[in-house]
Amino acid sequence: MNFFSPLCNSREDEYGGSFENRTRFALNVAKAIREVWPAHLPLFCRVSATDWVEGGWDLKQTIELSKRLKPLGVDLIDVSSGGAVPYAKIPVAPGYQVAFAEAIRKEAGIATGAVGMITDAAQADTILATDQADLVFLAREMLRDPYWPRRAAKALDVKITGPVQYGRAW
Repeated sequence: MNFFSPLCNSREDEYGGSFENRTRFALNVAKAIREVWPAHLPLFCRVSATDWVEGGWDLKQTIELSKRLKPLGVDLIDVSSGGAVPYAKIPVAPGYQVAFAEAIRKEAGIATGAVGMITDAAQADTILATDQADLVFLAREMLRDPYWPRRAAKALDVKITGPVQYGRAW
């Protein structure tokens, strides 16, 4: 992420300065990974869609980067945001980063994963049902509630089964 952001990438070599230079490392890494990672297995790339600061990394640049990662064999962009500088004003709220995943999905033509205070089963279901993203990633919510998938399935009236070994516990 620090390579992408002009706010924190102060390099003066081939990895700093212009958009092409700041994205070079990610593109080279994606290409190198895909050369050894089997084509039938997915390759995800996590990005920060914006620094939330004027003059920093933004959604337009993220879309362009995503367009360049796709032909290199990246299958999905895992979309997060912020964190490059401590003075960023991040409007944290439920689903606050989902619109980035949706824009990248539509404009770059690549699958995306949405993150950012996705805590409710209906919220996650809506993101997927309305094609805002192809996947929903739950990080902190899974730490808070490791049984979230079971609770979500129940809330959405979806029958799930666990591993055979857990049969007596269901």
